[in-house]
Amino acid sequence: MKRRTVVIVSIIAVIVLTGIYFIRHGATSTSETGQSGGLEKSPTVRVIPASKASLSQSLSLTGTAEPYREAQLASPAEGPVLALRVREGDQVHTGDLLLSIGRKTGTDALISSLEKELKTEADNVRRTRQLVEKESIPAEELDRARTAYEKVKAQLIQMEEKARDYDVTAPWDGVVSRVAVKAGQFVGARTVLLEMYDPASMVIRAAVPEKHALRVTVGMSVDVKLDAYPDTVIRGHIARVYPYLDSRLRTRTIEIEPDTQVTLLPGMFARVQILLQTVEDVVVVPEKAVLRTPNGQQMVFVAEEGRALRKSVETGIREGDRIQISSGIQHGDRVIVAGHEKLRDGAAVSITGGGRSPAESTGDAGRLQSGTRAGGTEE
Repeated sequence: MKRRTVVIVSIIAVIVLTGIYFIRHGATSTSETGQSGGLEKSPTVRVIPASKASLSQSLSLTGTAEPYREAQLASPAEGPVLALRVREGDQVHTGDLLLSIGRKTGTDALISSLEKELKTEADNVRRTRQLVEKESIPAEELDRARTAYEKVKAQLIQMEEKARDYDVTAPWDGVVSRVAVKAGQFVGARTVLLEMYDPASMVIRAAVPEKHALRVTVGMSVDVKLDAYPDTVIRGHIARVYPYLDSRLRTRTIEIEPDTQVTLLPGMFARVQILLQTVEDVVVVPEKAVLRTPNGQQMVFVAEEGRALRKSVETGIREGDRIQISSGIQHGDRVIVAGHEKLRDGAAVSITGGGRSPAESTGDAGRLQSGTRAGGTEE
């Protein structure tokens, strides 16, 4: 009984001491919380003055060097390949014989026969005319003689055309790019025998996304870089814009011609930059300063007299990490670029750091203030 009493007393003592501890520390904590809760700390932000600069917007594309004048020469007749006279890379001229197709012996023999027959018919027309003039025979005989002559003449022309089908010639000056057959190989009619292209027709073709399809026009300036000329930027211009979009890729094809003499080979890979737009002396801020509300409105916070003021803005083109402000703020306004995550309109702020302009923050203030373009790109 005595032991039980001691245990009960011990438990009561522990409860009392624990209560006293929590009462003291709880009060202190509550007091501290209340004191700290009563003091609202101003959020710390970093500002940069809105500056004026010139911005350029470019479109970056990839392209391929291709000839717009090329031909696939096919066999009009069937037979073995004879007299193959060219190989890849050979320069050819208009009318040059490139190769022949065999099995035209019969055609040559028929041509020879028709040539003799045509001579006979021509002599018959001449004799018949003389007899008609002497009124020895009716005039209808001359008409029959002329008809027979024209019939043989037509057959001869037809055979001569057929004979030419066995000879494949160059349609214009160019370079043989591919020979698809070998000497002695039997080919059927309309089989592609070789390909050729005109080096003077080389252009760079690129595909413009539908988003920018209406912004590209003939004559626009283009910068081209080729792996074959790694240290050279080739100036060029858009020479042709196709009038339709590829139905599968939704892109619009353009053709670019270099403004300087440069050797292009089919298949060369090209990196292309097209200058879409340039604006001069406009208000610019870092892109990270522009916020977007849930309803799509664009805004920035401007620091004025120790408070953050929200300004609705309209933006223009982007270049690098900078963006044009078309309306909403003015040159020199102190735009908040960091620490605005939880800002409210009119909230007090604590400003830290030196407020440099966007040009100074990217290390090219002098260049921008002088109006030199940097050439921003857009994919």
